[in-house]
Amino acid sequence: MTEPTTSQLQPMPDDWQRALAVVAHPDDLEYGCAAAIASWTDAGREVSYVLATRGEAGIDTLEPAKCGPLREREQRASAAVVGVTDVGFLDHADGVIEYGPALRRDIAAAVRRHRPELVITLNHRDTWDGTYWNTPDHVAVGRATLDAAGDAGNRWIFPELTERGLAPWNGVRWVAVAGSDNPTHAVDATGGLERAVLSLLEHRTYIEALTDEDPEVYARGLLTGIAEETGKRFRNRPAVAFELFSR
Repeated sequence: MTEPTTSQLQPMPDDWQRALAVVAHPDDLEYGCAAAIASWTDAGREVSYVLATRGEAGIDTLEPAKCGPLREREQRASAAVVGVTDVGFLDHADGVIEYGPALRRDIAAAVRRHRPELVITLNHRDTWDGTYWNTPDHVAVGRATLDAAGDAGNRWIFPELTERGLAPWNGVRWVAVAGSDNPTHAVDATGGLERAVLSLLEHRTYIEALTDEDPEVYARGLLTGIAEETGKRFRNRPAVAFELFSR
């Protein structure tokens, strides 16, 4: 197993106005990324969410037909807590998302529609911390997002998007991967951490199915612990880490 680096994390770029976050499921952004998003929306930046699924296979005790609409409602409420009102869903099937042209096309379409300078996604590698196996959905969506950031700017890739009125957008400057084993940059989470906790708590049905711990104790302990650990490599302040890819 590769030993994690202990070098200091650099501040994320701040010379941008629009960001698009693309993840697989409701709650993916709330597990460690929402504090950064809160700080960005506080600064007047525009952040939109696109989710590949509605998380309909995420709760064992709730059938997908009921689970999907419930998790969508929780996601919209969660996003609003950190200042995000634009939340879209691609309607891929939860648990069996397939990496390939169809997924890349859908994400490229979202990039062309929102025209972000910064794209955010979740860990696209096989493991978390080299120990815990990542889910196929996270891997597929993360990898496809990295690819689609380039696809969106090439008029010869998915020309049908142009025919639908979605002109190529070659303005993505960075893709930031949250939850990476190899972070390079970070955002001070001090101002956004409390709202990040409240944002995660909007996924109450999911949390209550996940753990017997009190939801607020669970959410606060988890997010505070991650932010404080990350802060050891970033000015000794609570922080959210990203692996930043430039384009």
